[in-house]
Amino acid sequence: MNTNSSNIMALAPNTSTKRETVCIFGTGDFGRALGHKMIQSGYPVVYGSRSTQISNLIPKDAEVLSHAEAAQKAAIIIIAIQRQHYNFLTPLAEILRGKVVVDISNNLKLNQYPESNAEYLAQLLPGAKVVKAFNTVSAWALQSGALDASRQVFVCGDDVEAKQMVMNIVRALGLTPLDQGSLLAAQGIENYPLQLFPMWKFPMFLSLGLTAFFFFYCLALDIIYTYIYEKNNFSFFIAITIPNRICPVMALILLALVYLPGVLAAIIQLYRGTKYRRFPDWLDKWMLCRKQLGLIALAFASLHAVFTLVSPMRSFVRWRTSKGIISQALNNKTEPLDTTNAWLSDSYLALGILGFFFFVLVGITSLPSVSNSVNWREFRFVQSKLGYLTLILCTAHTLVYGGKWFLSPSAYRWYLPNIYMLSLVVPCIVLVVKFVLVFPCIDKPLTQIRQGWERNPKYSE
Repeated sequence: MNTNSSNIMALAPNTSTKRETVCIFGTGDFGRALGHKMIQSGYPVVYGSRSTQISNLIPKDAEVLSHAEAAQKAAIIIIAIQRQHYNFLTPLAEILRGKVVVDISNNLKLNQYPESNAEYLAQLLPGAKVVKAFNTVSAWALQSGALDASRQVFVCGDDVEAKQMVMNIVRALGLTPLDQGSLLAAQGIENYPLQLFPMWKFPMFLSLGLTAFFFFYCLALDIIYTYIYEKNNFSFFIAITIPNRICPVMALILLALVYLPGVLAAIIQLYRGTKYRRFPDWLDKWMLCRKQLGLIALAFASLHAVFTLVSPMRSFVRWRTSKGIISQALNNKTEPLDTTNAWLSDSYLALGILGFFFFVLVGITSLPSVSNSVNWREFRFVQSKLGYLTLILCTAHTLVYGGKWFLSPSAYRWYLPNIYMLSLVVPCIVLVVKFVLVFPCIDKPLTQIRQGWERNPKYSE
């Protein structure tokens, strides 16, 4: 019993350790949420406010004092006030000298001021140890336990000990501190919450542009052309038929664009004979957004799967099927099974199912919660080897389905190729170049370059 009791005591947290008092200037939404979270984590909290009357909104275990009195009771002061109200801190400069002052403010737009709010605060309080933190966390995330929001908290400051004290508080709140270096990084940290999907802009604009192009392309060939020359009104194709043609095309092209920059990077490295020169900016940015391109491609592939599953429910499909049955009945003739077409149909479906399966597998592995549970070799195997396998399967799926149209004159309406022909251009280029790059005579020097060998060492300077 004694042994078990000692083991239990060893595993239990040490609740007897008294935490340092934290002062919070500001009783707004974030100041109250942060104070409540700190009290739950065992920190004594004192608020500095113009009014010392205790409000029902203030956590009940917190103390409310004047700014000067509250600052004297704590070594860490958190400034939960907007920059335009920092002037009240000037008379408190002596009281705050030597104390850790945490700036958590954000701005209304990017680069609103010449310097960051934290640097401006350091100028107002030259004797204080200013640290930037908590500006990437919302009051809602603190109140809800941060279970549904990012746990990462960027921290920067010129004083190492002050940063460590703030990072210890971050950990005590159940969040993850990320040291971003000196206070010079505060500008970037303050801009971070103002950026709306920064890594998604290029993939989204590219996807929207290509989708619009292919929509009008299909609209011209499948609706306008048939209406002018065949007198058929297929305007209802806009609802399902055209989207179900655009989605697989977009999925295949975007998937190929995920692997095209890697192929281009390999060619550039072979040409230069070194890995120590920067790639062009456009290629760097392209490589950084490959994950986003892949996830958008997976979204298009998923839509294609859904559209395909609901196709038999369409009135047009049921009409066309019944028309074929009635035609055979009237002619008293049953068309024999074409085994060649049956093989092509089954192969096309099988390749599509396998391609979509690996597509989903690669997409799931790119998620942070999954990628963090595998090592680098496993992650690279899935993203590279299985990724190229996915591209091969999806390209073969498209070739089997639409390859017959390459030699069919009826497929070239207004002398324009079918949409499926256009979708094969980029994937085929990527696969052909990748096939050449895996030849031993090319792969060996490329591997040596990536391991540090240089054809001409002067480029490394």
